[in-house]
Amino acid sequence: MLYIVIFIAALAIGVVLGILYRKKISESKIGSAESLASNILEDAYKSAENTKKEAILEAKEEIHKLRTEQENETKEIRSELKRQEKRLIQREESLDKKSDALDRKDSQLEKGLKKLSDREKEYDILFEKQEIELQRVAGLTAEEAKEEIIEKVKDSTIHETALFIREQEAKAREESERNAREILTRAIQRYAAEHVQESTVTVVSLPNEEMKGRIIGREGRNIRSFETLTGIDIIIDDTPEAVVLSGFDPVRREIARVALEKLILDGRIHPTRIEEMVFKAQSEVEQEIKRAGEEACDEVGIFGIHPEIVKVLGKLKYRTSYGQNVLKHSIDVAILAGIMASDIGADVKVAKRGGLLHDLGKAIDHEIEGPHVELGYNLAKRYKESPAVLNCIEAHHGDVEPTSIEAILVQTADTISAARPGARRESLENYIKRLENLEEIANSFEGIEKSFAIQAGRELRIMVKPETISEDQMLITAKEIAKKIEEQLEYPGSIKVNVIRETRVSELAK
Repeated sequence: MLYIVIFIAALAIGVVLGILYRKKISESKIGSAESLASNILEDAYKSAENTKKEAILEAKEEIHKLRTEQENETKEIRSELKRQEKRLIQREESLDKKSDALDRKDSQLEKGLKKLSDREKEYDILFEKQEIELQRVAGLTAEEAKEEIIEKVKDSTIHETALFIREQEAKAREESERNAREILTRAIQRYAAEHVQESTVTVVSLPNEEMKGRIIGREGRNIRSFETLTGIDIIIDDTPEAVVLSGFDPVRREIARVALEKLILDGRIHPTRIEEMVFKAQSEVEQEIKRAGEEACDEVGIFGIHPEIVKVLGKLKYRTSYGQNVLKHSIDVAILAGIMASDIGADVKVAKRGGLLHDLGKAIDHEIEGPHVELGYNLAKRYKESPAVLNCIEAHHGDVEPTSIEAILVQTADTISAARPGARRESLENYIKRLENLEEIANSFEGIEKSFAIQAGRELRIMVKPETISEDQMLITAKEIAKKIEEQLEYPGSIKVNVIRETRVSELAK
């Protein structure tokens, strides 16, 4: 509306200026101009008035429109506020209801807890009364009842343990025994060696009794010379036409035997001749030792062994263990280990080589102090044997853990060779002592009634007290006894532990 007024004012000013301008230009036309100006001014006023009215109307319409829109927006805002207020009121009412409900629940919980507390006290009183009554009826205190329960749990645990052991052993035994039986049967069938027990002393036959005097010599000089040169004792007793050579070194004993037989054949027995024959016998035995070592390698099919090892290996020909010739035993072990290695796909050469050299230390254990396993291992290592073969040597008695399947095969073959019927023998004293030790170990366990070492010490039969040892405990007891035997005793082959539990009931019919 302001713009309209300004416009009208400007228009009026323009008209006035035009009038003045025209007045100056043409005074002559003033009259007509005034008349015209009057008309124009009147028209301008009319036009301005119309324009003003139109502007006022438009302004009013615009104001009315804006006011209407504002009122509509205000209504909408008020309506939305009313809706929100209504929702808030409803939510507040809902929260109030929930709060009331929670209050009621809290009250109920407090009452319930109080009731539970009262009942718990009642239960405690009843439990004490029942415990007292149970103790009175059963005649057991709480501690005794606990011990009884613990004992039952212990028995149940032993039962479950025994069942688990039986299941696992049955599975493993079924699979391993089948495979092992096939392999061992094939190996033993394919190689059947002869076993001859040998004596630890040497008996030399004489052509007549007169030869004993000649061996002794004047004032004993011949026998002293012989014993000094050979290191072997000559035992001359009442045995007809025979003397006994005794010594700790089997090689020296063989040299003495060869030398003495040569002297008997020659007939000339005196210190000089004795020295000459001992020297010749020593040379012959050394050649025989070398030949025996080479023949053993050829028989097994192993080549490339250091000559010094071959020479030491040949000495085993004159070495015995429990009456079994150690060189024959080594060949036996090598062939068995090679057969089993071939069957299961292991290294046949390593198995044979380890089996042949596993008792190498027994050839020098009379000369050097120490166990034969350690001596054999050190000797083989000195002459650059492979680590696999060295492990076969040092692990064949379980002194160290085997690191290869070939070492385990050598252990197995060693056991098979030693356990064959007739392969080994023991002195009566050692045999009886071993049986006594077996029975003593069995009797050291609780619940053992009797024990008997039978089958020449290959089986230990044990009778247990049925009221002390249950059926489940029998399995554990047998394992513990077998483990103790393995730890404390040395024996060839294996020993079977049989535990027997027998319950007898007798009744008299009248």
